[in-house]
Amino acid sequence: MTIKNKLRAGIGFLFLLALISSGVGAFYIKRLSVDAKATLKDNYESLVFSKNIDEALDLPSIPTAFQEKIIEKNIKEEEGNITEPGEKKFADSLFANFIAFRNAVNDPMKRAVCRANMKIAVYGIMAVNMSAIKQRNKISTDDAQTAILVVIAIDTCCIVIVLTFLLRFPFFIIGPIERFAAAIGEIANKNYQQKLQFRAKDEFWKLAQSFNQMASRLHEYESASQARIRFEQLRVEAIVQNVTDAFIGFDEESTIVFANPVALKLLGTDENEIIGRPASEVTAENDLLASLLSEDEPFNDIRLYLDGTECYFSRELFEISTPDDGLFNRTRRNRIGFFILLKNITRFYQLDEAKTSFIATISHELKTPIGSLKMSLKMLEDERFGTTNSFQKELIKNIDDDSDRLLKITSELLDMGQVQTGKLLLNFSSAHPQNIIKYTYETIKILARQKEINIKISCSKRLPEVWADLDKTTWVLINFLSNAIKYSSHGGEIELAVKKHPSKMIEFSVRDFGRGIEERYLPRVFERYFKVPDAGRNISGTGLGLAIAKDFIEAQGGKIGVESRINEGSRFYFLLPVSLI
Repeated sequence: MTIKNKLRAGIGFLFLLALISSGVGAFYIKRLSVDAKATLKDNYESLVFSKNIDEALDLPSIPTAFQEKIIEKNIKEEEGNITEPGEKKFADSLFANFIAFRNAVNDPMKRAVCRANMKIAVYGIMAVNMSAIKQRNKISTDDAQTAILVVIAIDTCCIVIVLTFLLRFPFFIIGPIERFAAAIGEIANKNYQQKLQFRAKDEFWKLAQSFNQMASRLHEYESASQARIRFEQLRVEAIVQNVTDAFIGFDEESTIVFANPVALKLLGTDENEIIGRPASEVTAENDLLASLLSEDEPFNDIRLYLDGTECYFSRELFEISTPDDGLFNRTRRNRIGFFILLKNITRFYQLDEAKTSFIATISHELKTPIGSLKMSLKMLEDERFGTTNSFQKELIKNIDDDSDRLLKITSELLDMGQVQTGKLLLNFSSAHPQNIIKYTYETIKILARQKEINIKISCSKRLPEVWADLDKTTWVLINFLSNAIKYSSHGGEIELAVKKHPSKMIEFSVRDFGRGIEERYLPRVFERYFKVPDAGRNISGTGLGLAIAKDFIEAQGGKIGVESRINEGSRFYFLLPVSLI
């Protein structure tokens, strides 16, 4: 039988018991009501008739004709309401004495006797009905008690059956559900051998068949998946173990779960000393791992030694996450671990060093022919060696300008090569900022006059001397002023200022009032070969000047920076330490 039919049968049986209980109660209630009506109609009315007759006879005066009519009427009513044994005899006696009483008009004695007999008959009728009422009351009481006992018995049976149903039925439903819950828990723990069996072929039996089929399919899928995952795991492990990059993996609790041979060499440890240990414990013993996991450390290139060779690595952090199992938020992901990749970029450093050496060599070799070219141009301009026409003079001027530009580019490339190869030579000495400003102004004033630009200088004599390389510092200031003149309008103004900085260093700054630089480009202005887009289409440059300036200042222990707003101009500045001599 199915669960649905069992429920129908159980609820129908309870409903039938309720109907039986209600029917029995209704039957006895109706029976008591009929008995009460019969008593009221028969015995109670007889008592009323007798009472009326008795009250008429008890009057002190002889009953009048009106009273006789009342007695006669109640006697007739009583004769029509005889219901009890012996009641008729008293009724007939009452009627006979009433007739005799009414006929003995002139015989007071006889009337008195008839009157006494009538009272005796009335008392008899009352006694018979009172006895009948008492008897019927006893019968009604017995019936009521019987009805109560029957209803209590039926209700007790109903309560026992209902309680049994309430106690047994939840187990009938919950028992299989608990078995299913336990089986599902085993499936969640990847115990796909779990099976469910039910004897009764009901809905639970059908559900168990589907569950067993699902478990078998999951077991097949798990076996195939594990083989595929194992194959992929072995392939990934083979790749990780043989690459020249270092891999260090962690789980969601930051426990080290794997490290390839390159990583172990760099960390200077063995696999059994770190695998399975929390990262917090290993970092206390290994400074390199501590720096790799530090959130305060910037992700810059790291120089390490591998097999006695100096190598360069870039650090990258990758999180491993899986999609959320939620039904409504499938975009959220759960983090299950992370790994650090140290990518070997030594080859790129070697290529960059080769490139820098090549640029430095070429730049150095180009300076000699460019110098000879400049000398030849001077000789062509000298009229002692012959005169030139206007067209030739214009060509000579263009060649001279191109030679200056080429010489400047060559010098910048040479300086950059020195910086990158670490061959930058610095000659430190103490100098007052005014001397640096004066030399810079003398160098740049001709260029400023060509555009009629006024250079406003602010430099106090009370400033302390700085400890710096004067040539490199002057070169930076000249570069700042040259750029300011380029991007300033004709007849504009430039501010060249020197002051004490809150950091107790000396600040040199150059401010122009040109177009300015967009905020998004400010972090890149000191990068090599970077030129601000649309800053000036007719303005030439290599994009190396500010990068070289940054290297020169930082090599002297200073700092360099820029402040700019569109249509308000730009302010380039650098800080140099105060001389302690």
